[in-house]
Amino acid sequence: MTDTTAPTSEPRQGSGGADDDGLDVVIIGAGPAGLTAAYELTRRGVTPHIVEGDNVVGGISRTATRDGWRFDIGGHRFFTKVAAVEALWHEILGPEDFLRRPRMSRIYYRGRFYDYPIRPLNALRNLGLIEAIRCVLSYLWVRVRPPKDQSTLEGYIAANYGWRLYDHFFKTYNEKVWGVPASELSADFGAQRIKGMSLWAAVWEPIRSRFVGKRDRTRQVTSLIEEFDYPKYGPGMMWERCAELVTDAGAELSMRTRAVRVRHDGGRAVSVTVEHDGTERELPADHVISTMPLPRLVQRMDPPVPDHVATAAAALGFRDFLTVALVVPEADGFPDNWIYVHSPDVLVGRIQNFGSWSPYLVKDGRTCLGLEYFVFEGDDVWTMADADLVAMATRELAALGLVRPERVESGYVVRMPKAYPVYDEAYRDNVAVLREWIDEHTPNVHPVGRNGMHKYNNQDHSMYTAMLTVENIADGTTHDIWAVNVEDEYHEESATSEDARSGERGTGRDAPVIPRAAFGPDHPLNRASES
Repeated sequence: MTDTTAPTSEPRQGSGGADDDGLDVVIIGAGPAGLTAAYELTRRGVTPHIVEGDNVVGGISRTATRDGWRFDIGGHRFFTKVAAVEALWHEILGPEDFLRRPRMSRIYYRGRFYDYPIRPLNALRNLGLIEAIRCVLSYLWVRVRPPKDQSTLEGYIAANYGWRLYDHFFKTYNEKVWGVPASELSADFGAQRIKGMSLWAAVWEPIRSRFVGKRDRTRQVTSLIEEFDYPKYGPGMMWERCAELVTDAGAELSMRTRAVRVRHDGGRAVSVTVEHDGTERELPADHVISTMPLPRLVQRMDPPVPDHVATAAAALGFRDFLTVALVVPEADGFPDNWIYVHSPDVLVGRIQNFGSWSPYLVKDGRTCLGLEYFVFEGDDVWTMADADLVAMATRELAALGLVRPERVESGYVVRMPKAYPVYDEAYRDNVAVLREWIDEHTPNVHPVGRNGMHKYNNQDHSMYTAMLTVENIADGTTHDIWAVNVEDEYHEESATSEDARSGERGTGRDAPVIPRAAFGPDHPLNRASES
C-alpha cells in the first residue's frame, strides 16, 4: 500500500485575510519554509493564507503514518549552527517534545559494517591488515601522483582519501543517490560533503576526543556530531504543531488545495488562483511566498512567461525518493539510526531504524526499518507495484544479512516525488533566467526553500530563507535571500573572520553538478524536460 500522507482532512479554516494594515500574503506550500514564513508573519500581526496541495504538512520533513506506524522521510536530525533557526524550533515545541538522541550510523560494504564516522581500529579490523596497508599506500600514492582530473567527485575524493578508500566508502553510495557515475559528479559537491574531513581528520578526531578531551562543538562538522535533538513523534510533529499555532493566530491553511495560476499585472503579482476538489477561487495577493518547485511556479504565471523563460523552467528536473518500511520484531532491529549501504549488489541506498530515532514512532515489541531508494519518477522502481517493492526490500534486507525474510511481518511504501532538485551543468543558468524574470515582472513573488529556489538546502537553511524573506516583507530589510547557503559551509561551521569581512552570509552547501547527458536521451528526466 502506498502512503504519502497522514489521514485525509478537509481544508482548515482560520480567520485568514489581511492584517490590520491590509497586507494580503499568500504562501504556497506548508513545508518547513512555508510554515516558518507563516509563523514569522503571524508574530508580526500578518495573517497569511497558506495553500498546500497534499493532505499533510511538512513537505519532505513530514512524518507519514500508516496503521499506527510513523515514518520519517529520510531521517531528519535537528542540529544547526543557525541560531535563529534553533531558537525557532524550541519556540514551536517545548523541551518535553524533544528527545536527545545519540547518533549512530554505519557503512555496509562487502559484507561488513564500518562505523561512521570512521574509527581507525574498527576500520582496521574490517579491512584486514593487508587491505588496510593497501589503503594507506594508496593514500600515500595520491600524495605523490594525485589524480589528473580533480574536477569530478571521483577525482576529488581519491585525491583526499586515496583510490582504495574511495572505492570502499564513497563511490557506490553517491552513485545510488544521484543516479549517475561518480566520475560525472562535480568536485564542488565533494568539497562541500567532506570539508574538514581529510583522512587525517577522520582518524585524528576520535583519538583526540578520547585521549585529549571533549570535542569543541562549535568547530565540529555536522557529519561528525554525536548527539542531536529529535521530536519524539518525528519531524512532522514540528510542522503539525506549527500549523496549529499559525491557524490559531488567524492564518488560513487550506489543505488539498493547489495553486494553479499566479496572475500578474503592471509589474507585480496581484492574485493566486487555487483549486480544491475541482472548484477554483482567486486569492488577492500583495506578496506571494512560494515553496512550490521553482519551474512549476514560473509555468503557472498568468499571463504566461516568454518562451525562453518557459524553456529554462522545463529544463529543471528533480530526483525522487521512496521508502519501503518493513515491520520486524524489535530484536531484529539494529542500534543505528541508519546504515549507508555501499554494496552495489542491492538497490537500497540507506536503511533507517525508526525505533532508534524514537520509541514513539514504533509499537511495543516491534520496530520498523525504512529502506530508502533514490529514483526518478516513472523509472522501473518508482512504477513497481507496492507488493513487489515490499518483496524486493525484504530480499535485499536478507541479502545484507540483517533480517531473515520470514521475520518481516508487514510492509508499506511511501513515495515522495520531487524530493531533491537535480543540478545539471546548466541549472545555474536556467535558475538565473527564472530569477531575472521574477525580479523584473513579479518582484513581490518570493521563492524560498529547497524546491522553491532549486537550491541544495537542508531543512534549517530552507527555514532561514523564509525567515529573511519575512523580514524583507514585514520589516523593510533588504536581505539577499539567494546569498544564503552559497559558501563552502555544508557542515555548518561558524563563519570565519574572512567570510565576515567579505560580507558572505552563507549557511550551508553548494550542489553536485550532474551533466544532463549522463542520464541518456531515454531517461525519465530528459523525457520530462522534452515534454
